[in-house]
Amino acid sequence: MIIAVNTRFLLPGYLEGYGYFIRETFRRITEHHPEHLFIFIFDRPYSGQFVFGENVKSVIAGPPARHPLLWKWWYDVKVPAVLKKYKADVFVSCDGFCSLHTKVPQCLVVHDLAFLHHPSFIKKSHLRFYKKYTPHFLNKAKSIATVSGFSKADIVGQYKIDAEKIGVVFSAGKITFTPLPAEERKQVKEKYTQGKEYFVYTGSIHPRKNLMNLLKAFSIFKKKQQTNIKLVLAGRLAWKYESFVASLKIYKYREDVVMTGYLPEEELVKVTASAYAMVYPSLFEGFGVPVLEAMQCNVPVITSIGSSMEEIAGEAALYADPGDHTTIADKMILLYKDENLRKELIAKGQAVAANYSWDKTAALLWDCIMKAVK
Repeated sequence: MIIAVNTRFLLPGYLEGYGYFIRETFRRITEHHPEHLFIFIFDRPYSGQFVFGENVKSVIAGPPARHPLLWKWWYDVKVPAVLKKYKADVFVSCDGFCSLHTKVPQCLVVHDLAFLHHPSFIKKSHLRFYKKYTPHFLNKAKSIATVSGFSKADIVGQYKIDAEKIGVVFSAGKITFTPLPAEERKQVKEKYTQGKEYFVYTGSIHPRKNLMNLLKAFSIFKKKQQTNIKLVLAGRLAWKYESFVASLKIYKYREDVVMTGYLPEEELVKVTASAYAMVYPSLFEGFGVPVLEAMQCNVPVITSIGSSMEEIAGEAALYADPGDHTTIADKMILLYKDENLRKELIAKGQAVAANYSWDKTAALLWDCIMKAVK
């Protein structure tokens, strides 16, 4: 069988979200199914690190699809041409977009429908494209995969898609996220927080991540606890970060907030694993990978109700209303004052983290691919 894969998010040095999902799943799928030929379709020059085996053929179909007009051109003109040339039996696309101009069966991965729930957090031109074409993509795809039961229910509810068409494949944390020895944790704290304990948030600086409410919660925490604990924000500056950075400059406790900027994976693991706790107050997530990665590192988690994180973390996290900063602060105080609760959450987190793996995700995604060609 010839399986074509949209690999335009496999970008060396910039592997986030979709790209990491594609790398981890298809590295395993291509290895486990050497009898099939995989056509990896890139939209720009690629790195050889992403050609996982002899059964992978890479194809460049430019130009780079960087905005809605080029998305349309790439998926409806360039991709069908590649599928036809190589006689593909199925096309797999892991970024929520598929081709509307091919008869080749398609397996579509949709991570979430955040654009519907928080439209102000996306560029208007992108929002128009998502709103116009997402229902067409969902109907065109022969099978659909998503990363949580929460997202599956959302897709069914918003677009009336047959639930039988949608498989839940989950996601997973990076395997590098593991606990650190005490001495190494001490060194990390010396480097970033002058040796002080800290709460950590990992992820992009973006309105959807709800960091203004995190700052407000941290203010209440500091005022009530009179402690030298700090807050570390580890992630790159993403879309609409300017107002947050401006607010931080006049923030009362700005000396206790550390912004690391983008960190290489190895360093991000150290910063996560050395934290007192993670606070991840995102307004909307299809899965919430940082929550799982913190648990892998034996770091307790405070996160949001009303999104996928409750499904993923179960009883292994504390939950707060992301729209109410006082409830976030309450959970930070509760965790800080109760060491037994902290130990209990760490133990429960270890059990939860053990339920997820890229091997499992790859196997479930393969099932969805096979469903598309039946």
